[in-house]
Amino acid sequence: MNTTDQTHQQDLERLKSLRYMDDDFMSVCLADNFEGVELILRIILGQEDLKIKSVRTQEPLKNLQGRSAILDVHATDSTDKEFDVEIQRKDAGAGAKRARHNSSLLDAHILKPGDDTENIPDSYVIFITENDVMKGKQPIYPVERYITIGESKVLFGDGSHILYVNGKYRGNDEIGKLMHDFSCTNPNDMNYEALAEKARYFKQDEKGVATMCKLMEDMRNEAALNNARETAERLIKKGKMTLDEIAECVPLLSLDELKAIEMKVMQLA
Repeated sequence: MNTTDQTHQQDLERLKSLRYMDDDFMSVCLADNFEGVELILRIILGQEDLKIKSVRTQEPLKNLQGRSAILDVHATDSTDKEFDVEIQRKDAGAGAKRARHNSSLLDAHILKPGDDTENIPDSYVIFITENDVMKGKQPIYPVERYITIGESKVLFGDGSHILYVNGKYRGNDEIGKLMHDFSCTNPNDMNYEALAEKARYFKQDEKGVATMCKLMEDMRNEAALNNARETAERLIKKGKMTLDEIAECVPLLSLDELKAIEMKVMQLA
């Protein structure tokens, strides 16, 4: 078996183990899957009448003044409320400041120049975490702002909502069944057909499997390019090699790409 065949076989084995709790797989399964996104949001938010009008996956939200973000799933409902659903497998990636950052980017994205801030629709940042990061043994942790008035607290009501969903929860209710499905590798063992159907397609259908294998190949190539760029940037910063010499060490990058990296390094110096 040659290297290409070995890599393909490894991809097929990895595909078997993928779950909705893996953000790239979730994004693929929920792309244009209105029924699946509606199901997830209805269960998490407890809103049976919620209707989705748009779904975008792996959507970049640019921030010209600072750090941008790529949203796993970005949806809008029939009332223009915005939803950002993020998968966080590592506890460190689900911190409070990360939630604040995503929430602020959503607001900046929603509000257009000249819009009245009073008309900005509600936004929801939803973290589905593999572990119970809040340690409270609850299925869902809603995060809201409150006004402190003496001894009492009143909901601020700014329309900004953050929710943490405990991926470890397995109660005998809808959210428990949903979290089971998010950690399930076999579509036939899932509770919700809207999720199982897409997982089955990408894991078992010939065309779906080919799509996933191509995606994994693209991700490998992108990772290799990113590593090459990082290596080239470090070498340029050291200033001990010419661009031609660096090009020999980092063959994935052309001389023009190296010149662009050099210009970026000089601008940041």
